Amino acid sequence: MKRKITIVGLGFGDETALPIGTLAVLNHGDMIWLRTENHPVVKWLRQKEMNFHTFDHVYESLSDFDLVYQEIVTRLLELAEMHENIVYAVPGHPMVAERTVKLLKELAPKREIELDIRGGGSFLDIAFARLGIDPIEGFMMLDGNDLKTEMINPRLHILISQVYDRLVASDVKLALMEIYPDDYEIKVVTDLGIADTEMIRSVPLYQLDRLHIFNDLTSIYISPVREEKVLYRRFDYLENVIAFLRSPEGCPWDRKQTHETLLPYLIEEAYEFIEAVHNDDVEAMADELGDVLLQVMLHSQIAKEDGIFDIYEVIKCLTEKMIRRHPHVFGQASAETAEDVKYNWEEIKKQEQGQEIGKTSILDEITKGLPVLLHAYEQHKKAAKVGFDWEKKEDVLMKVAEELDELRLAKTKFEQEEEIGDLLFIMTSVARMYEVNPEIALFKATQKFARRFRYLEEKARHIGKDMEKIGMNQLDAWWDESKRIEKEQNKE
Repeated sequence: MKRKITIVGLGFGDETALPIGTLAVLNHGDMIWLRTENHPVVKWLRQKEMNFHTFDHVYESLSDFDLVYQEIVTRLLELAEMHENIVYAVPGHPMVAERTVKLLKELAPKREIELDIRGGGSFLDIAFARLGIDPIEGFMMLDGNDLKTEMINPRLHILISQVYDRLVASDVKLALMEIYPDDYEIKVVTDLGIADTEMIRSVPLYQLDRLHIFNDLTSIYISPVREEKVLYRRFDYLENVIAFLRSPEGCPWDRKQTHETLLPYLIEEAYEFIEAVHNDDVEAMADELGDVLLQVMLHSQIAKEDGIFDIYEVIKCLTEKMIRRHPHVFGQASAETAEDVKYNWEEIKKQEQGQEIGKTSILDEITKGLPVLLHAYEQHKKAAKVGFDWEKKEDVLMKVAEELDELRLAKTKFEQEEEIGDLLFIMTSVARMYEVNPEIALFKATQKFARRFRYLEEKARHIGKDMEKIGMNQLDAWWDESKRIEKEQNKE
């Protein structure tokens, strides 16, 4: 016996929108199943004394839509194995936003059941007409129950379907507000094509979930943005801005930059972000991270112009690395603690670097462009990993004292330079033993010195004297005073 399910669509509205082909299939079907009776054409079908069954009882027994759709598909496949030809009718068009049909396409072939998918009037037809959408301008349709911000392209006509209730509408609103202004005008459309109940209502986005007009046939329409400022949050818009700045019509300064000329700015912007973090200035953090991103974008654009790589290759490399170095998240490895994660990371990194040519020492793994203080810190870390290290903190502190003694005994400028270098170098190992980043520690020290020194300058201005004319005893007293003030502020 040939097993087959014929799938038809009931159209987007009442009987006036019921496709003739669908009606013909229904008139000749022996066993007809409707996904739901909740459709405007069903009342008319009953008046025509058409015999059919519905799966509404499944909706009543299960609360989760995915489970409902899976159960409907399971029962349809079981019915098809017992009867020669099943007709399954769904709202709208079988291939437009119909989860059960998608599941049937996956599962029916595995059970050797043929699917014959016919047409049906999609609600897109009436939506294009009523809302004035020309899809050739760019159109996307999204599911309100599974809407993610990254899916949305504000340059296109967007129709969000299956906004059944205010809860779904609230989720949709939050996703849209990540892209559009709060007062952006949207349209809520309900019962399109049904003469007595059709409704199209324009509202500002922030009011979306305050309405009480949602049902199974409610969708939301968002027109393409016309104001470019709305696109400022989009990555591709930033990419185009950077490309234009580098173009002949763009900026002469940006156009003349190279990888080499930009290097100082990358370091500078990174430190300015560090300063914003230390100052707990969230607005400055966002601004400075933007400046860091600018450097990444400029370097990527230069490389693109040279035919080497572009920003998407950079993103691809980073994504691959994150997945590769997190096998406990994306693979089968396990890591219970942060220390386990760090160990796995370093082991994978070793394997990757072991494949690179020309590295004969573990010290070759250290990035060449690091500031000297951080380079020294990394040298100690690498040496410690292979066992070349002090056993305890007290040992390295004794080494500091030893280097200080040698500095005191140094006579020539050459000897003094060498001993100061040794002292600074050993201090990076002290930082490592205490699990402190020396670059950040020194940065904080410079910030602290700047605050206290500015306090001295302010006190000198207050009494109308130049600092160089004020005795050291007074300056020391002010310095101690600034320390006390800072301690009191920190307590608060």
